Amino acid sequence: MTESNKEGFLEKKLSRRRMLKLTGAGAAGVAIGASGLGGVLKTFGVPNWLDDNPNVDNKVNFYGKHQAGIATEVQSHVYFASLSVLVDSKAELQQLFKDWTPIAVNLMNGQQIGETKNGYVPPVDTGEAIGVDAKNLSITFGVGPSLFENKKLGLSSLKPKELKDLPHFPKDQLDEEYTGGDLCIQACADDPQVAFHAVRNLVRSAIGKVSVNWTQAGFNSIPVNKEGKRETPRNLFAFKDGTENPHSDKDRNDVVWVQKGESKPWMTDGTYLVVRKIQMHLETWDRTSLKEQEATFGRYRHSGAPLGKKNEFDAVDADRKDENGNYIIPETSHVFLSKQVKSRIMRRAFSYTSGTVGHTGAYDAGLLFISFQKNPQQFIDIQNALGRLDKMNEYITHRGSALFACFPGVKKGSYIGETLFNA
Repeated sequence: MTESNKEGFLEKKLSRRRMLKLTGAGAAGVAIGASGLGGVLKTFGVPNWLDDNPNVDNKVNFYGKHQAGIATEVQSHVYFASLSVLVDSKAELQQLFKDWTPIAVNLMNGQQIGETKNGYVPPVDTGEAIGVDAKNLSITFGVGPSLFENKKLGLSSLKPKELKDLPHFPKDQLDEEYTGGDLCIQACADDPQVAFHAVRNLVRSAIGKVSVNWTQAGFNSIPVNKEGKRETPRNLFAFKDGTENPHSDKDRNDVVWVQKGESKPWMTDGTYLVVRKIQMHLETWDRTSLKEQEATFGRYRHSGAPLGKKNEFDAVDADRKDENGNYIIPETSHVFLSKQVKSRIMRRAFSYTSGTVGHTGAYDAGLLFISFQKNPQQFIDIQNALGRLDKMNEYITHRGSALFACFPGVKKGSYIGETLFNA
C-alpha cells in the first residue's frame, strides 16, 4: 500500500474513539492535550490532522490558511467571550493554546471534547450538545492589547503597532464590564446551544488559566429567496446588515487579511476584530415613520437598495442630487457619511436581546457589532466619519468595545497561535 493510500485508509477507518481504545489513553477518562494526542498519533504512524473529520454533517473546517468564523458564511447564532489571562509565563500561555487546539477540532466536528470512563468524577464534556451535529460551528481566537502589556508573559516586543485600544468616539457611553480583554473566543453556529457549549467547554478546560471578563450571545435570521440563495441578514431595526461586505478573494485580501509586511510577521493571513455592543432604542425607533427610518440609514428598508436605486447591491452614489439640488441620500444618513472615507470593513454582526430594563418595559436589546479588517484604522476612519452628524445616533448608544488581533489559520499538525509563539 502506498503512503497516500495508507493515509486515506486510516482517515476513513481510525476514529478518535477507536484510537483511544487502541492506545488505552481514554481509560482514565482524562481529556488529552494537544501534545499528548499528537504524541499518541505519531507513535502509531497516524498524522494529527485526521482529527479534522471530513465526514461530519454541517461542518466548517478548522484547519486552513485563515481562521474559521471570519469569511465563513454567517451562521444564525454567536456566543462571544472576552477573557482575562491568569497564567504567569509565555510557556504556560503557549501550552493553553496547544491544549485548546484538539478541543476546538472536536467541537467543530460535532464531537465531545473527551470521553469519561469513571462515573465518579465530573464528565470531561459538559454534554449539552450530545446528539446534535456540528451545526456549522466555527471557533475564532484573538488576543487583545492588554495581553502584550503583561510583563510576566514577555510578549511586548511582538505587539503590533496597530493593536491598541480604540479611541473614544462621539456618543460613546461605554460600560467597563463590556470593554477590553486579553483574549477572545467567538463561537458561531446554527444552534445557540452548540455555540454556548463550545465557549463553555473551552473556558472550563482552562480553569485557573483564564477567567471570563464578559460574554454576549447573539442571533441572526438569515432569509432564503425563491432561488434558494441566502440573503443579507436584518438587524432589529429591520434593515439589512452587511450589504457592503467584500466577497471575492481579492477584495478580502484588500480589506480583511493582513498581507506580508503589513503588520508583525506573525499576523500575516490574520486579521483584526472590532467588537462593539450597541444598544438600540427600539421604542424610539418604533415611533419613527418609515420614510424617516430610511432617511436615517440611506437605504430602503424592504429591498436594502440605496435611496434612488432599485437593488440592494447597486452602487451607492452619495453625490447624486434631485431636481431641486438636494442630495437623494441625506447628508446625515449612515450610508452617506460612511462613504466619505475610502475605508472598508467586513461586518459580521448579530442582534441580541437581554430582557427589559427595570420596570420600564423598555427592551435591553441591540447589535453585537463585529467587524474584521486588516488594520483597525479602517474601522476608526469610518467611525470618525460618522461622528456626531450621524442621524443613527438618535436611536443607538455604544455600550461596549474591544479590539483583538486574530491569528492566521492553523496548519494541520500545528496549534492555535503558533506563529506568535514561534516569532
